[in-house]
Parts: sequence; structure tokens; C-alpha cells
Amino acid sequence: MQYSIVNFSEFKADDFRIDAEYWHPDFIENAHLVSPHQKMRDFVSSDILNIKSTPINRDFEYLGSSQISLKSFEYKTTRVQLGEEPERAYHLLEKGDVVVSTVMPDQNAVALIETDGVVGSSDLAVLRSNGIQPEYLLAFCKTTYFVNCLIRANKGSLYPAVSIRDVLDTALFVPSDSFEALIVKAVKTSIFDIDRSKQIYAQAESLLLSELGLANWRPKSQLTFVKNFSDMQRAGRIDSDYFQPRYEEVVNAIRNYPGDSDTLGNLVTLKQCIEVERLEDLEEGIPFVCASDLNPFEITTEKYISEELYAEMQEHQPQKGEILLSKDGTPGIAYYFRKRPKRMIPSSGILRLKSDTDKVGREYLTLVLNSILTQEQVQRDVAGSSLIPRWRLDQVAATLIPFLLKEKQIEIEQSISESFRLRNGSKKLLEHVKKTVEIAIEQGERAASNWLESIRRNRNRQDGMKTRNGTYYAN
Repeated sequence: MQYSIVNFSEFKADDFRIDAEYWHPDFIENAHLVSPHQKMRDFVSSDILNIKSTPINRDFEYLGSSQISLKSFEYKTTRVQLGEEPERAYHLLEKGDVVVSTVMPDQNAVALIETDGVVGSSDLAVLRSNGIQPEYLLAFCKTTYFVNCLIRANKGSLYPAVSIRDVLDTALFVPSDSFEALIVKAVKTSIFDIDRSKQIYAQAESLLLSELGLANWRPKSQLTFVKNFSDMQRAGRIDSDYFQPRYEEVVNAIRNYPGDSDTLGNLVTLKQCIEVERLEDLEEGIPFVCASDLNPFEITTEKYISEELYAEMQEHQPQKGEILLSKDGTPGIAYYFRKRPKRMIPSSGILRLKSDTDKVGREYLTLVLNSILTQEQVQRDVAGSSLIPRWRLDQVAATLIPFLLKEKQIEIEQSISESFRLRNGSKKLLEHVKKTVEIAIEQGERAASNWLESIRRNRNRQDGMKTRNGTYYAN
């Protein structure tokens, strides 16, 4: 049994917490790691404008807490038109702001804003650095220490959440100038690698579209157009959205390519994943992957199953070389397993694709599936469907895939491999930076600096790589 002895004088009048969880020995020990006299609010600006009191009267990019990656500092925004602002749209963000989700604090959604003018949700705490570098704040907010502080601050409601005040009241480990510079340099390197990864991936996609004559093509719906009745008979559909000329433009570009093309069903085996009627309410276990958990770069999940249930469904475990493709909810998102995946079970809204041909490489096929070529075909197929979009198995199988010339496919696959190498390196470096700050909090800056330097030396030794004209060769 664990227990804590707490003096009555330690109870704060402004936040009278008498619940046992708050005074758990682990939380008390965590709180003693950093001096309580230096709080986050002392190093950030409180002058954060919001669109409620300062309307911006323009379209904007919106960022909600659910749009922040839980595995890195990346985020994606949604374009919002003037007059259609979400109720939660609130903070007017600036480049360099660090935002922290106040909901589900144990998941640690933290991001560094890259551009001015993004509007953040009201469930984000905004840390605008004032006297300390934003890159250091980002690294500090990814530490286990910070996460435990927010978990402790949670009031014990059914939906875990903390207040912005809780974030600002967190005791901050204030670094020396030299240690801060070390962390800032490492974080900037991680950010640079991610940005470079995105550029290389975009270049690969641009090469694909250029080969099909769609380099500058943008989807545009038309209010009126004419179709023959025979086209409707052939398609078995009469809804106008399905026959938008934009979809035909993409399909014709694929069919008219001098190379060749085929349907997805002729290139891969489509394996239907399992349907689970009722999931166990577990906070940890074997990941159960839903369609919304997929993106081209990573898989994130918030649902888990037990070891016993996993044992019953092991035949649905993805394998190295397979592609997961979403078909329900957010259809048309593909993720490729470049190495043997950890244990997981995909939901029934996901298909497992196993390549049956050497006509297309798996990296290339995954890029095509995530590109506008496939996305337009998906939009055409699910147009006019139910509230939750569902991409039928026969529609998935009929999706048209172009065969670029082999040398072009190889060029694309090499670019994608390099993109993911940079991305994985960036994530590892961020983990190392986080660990470095944690060591500094627990053991001091010298021990932390020495640890990071040892990691750098080991990595250089193990890689044995050098750069020559942007290509990596083994020594």
C-alpha cells in the first residue's frame, strides 16, 4: 500500500485539493524535481489576442487540439471561411508560439507554430516565449515531468482536462544559457529534417503528377455539365456529383499515359479486417487501429484490446510489406509497413493490401493511393453516400492505378525512402532531446549534456554514412 503524509499547511486556499490521487507519492516526488518558485507564466507573455474580442474578418487556418500529432511536434490545420468559424476558434497565434492541449493531458499534444495568423482552439494553452527560447519550451513540454504535472492538475472528471492556468502554473526548469543553446540547436535540427522530409515527399508527388500532365491541375467542380444517358447506365448511378468532369479528367490522364495502368484489384489482394462489436474500455494494451488513426506517415491510436482478444484475432495482424488502406469514415488513406509492425489489429474500416505484382513498387503504390489521383476517384465513388463516407470493396478494387516508367518509379521510391529516413531521424532526435531535458531535471545539466553527446557519437559510429550530393553512401 502507498500513502502520503501531508501537512495541512501544504493545501492551497485557491485550489483546495484533498483527493488522494493528487497527493500520490509519485506526483509529490515529481513536483519536488523542479523549484516551485519559477513558473511557466513568468517566462511567457500573457498578451494573447483572440478573435472574439479582436475579429480578424478573413478566412483563416484553424488548429484544434486533435490536429496535433502525439508522436512529434507536427500539426495540420483546417481552412475556415469567414462566417463559418467553429465555436471553439479563439486564440490568434503567431509564429514561434508553443501550444499545449488542455484536454487529455496524458497524451501530450504539443506543437510549435510555424506561421502567423493561425487561429487556435480554446482548448489550447498558448505559450508565447518571453525570456526563454520557444524551442526549449517545446522540448520541456514533451517531458514526462511536465506531463505528470498536468495529470496531477486534472480535477478527476470523467473527461480528463486541465485549465490554461494549470499549464501556466507548472514549475519550469530554467536552463543555463549553454544548456538552452544545446537544446535549441537540437530541436531546430529536428524541425529542419522534418521540413526537408516534407519537401522531398512533395517533390516525389509532383514528379508523379507531372508525368501524367497534371502538374498544375487543381480540382474544380462545375455547376452545369452534360452527360449521356448511356454513361449513367454504364455507371449504374444518376447522381450529378458522380459525373463531375474533374473526376473524368483525372481518370483520362491515367488512361492516356503512354505507359500503362490497371485496377487496384488486379495489383493487390484485398483483405477485409475484422469487425469488433464492442471494444473493451482499456487505457493500454494492444492497439486497435481505426480508419481515422491512419495517415501516410504514422499510425496513432487511442483504442486498445486485451491480450486475450488479440490472441483470437491474430490472423488480422498486419505484416511487413503490406499496405493499410482506409475505406470508411476517412476513405483513401494509405500507410505502408516498411518494417515488421508492432502488434496491432486494424478495424473493419481498413483493408490490408498485399502486392501480387512487380509492375509497381509498394512505396510507389502507396504514394499513388495517397495522391490526388486516388483521392479524386474516392470522392467520386463516395459522393452522395451516407453521413459516414463508405468506400465499397468493389469500388476500391476498380480504382485505376498508373504505371510510370520503371526508372521514374525507382526515382520516386528513392525519394520517398529518403523522406522517411529524415522523418524517422527527426523523431528519434526529438526523443533524445526530451530525454536530455528529463536527465537535466533529475540529475543536472552536465549529466544531460554528456548523455546527448554520447548519443550523437554512437549514432555517427553506427550510421557510418556520409553525404555526397544529397545521396547517402556507406563508408
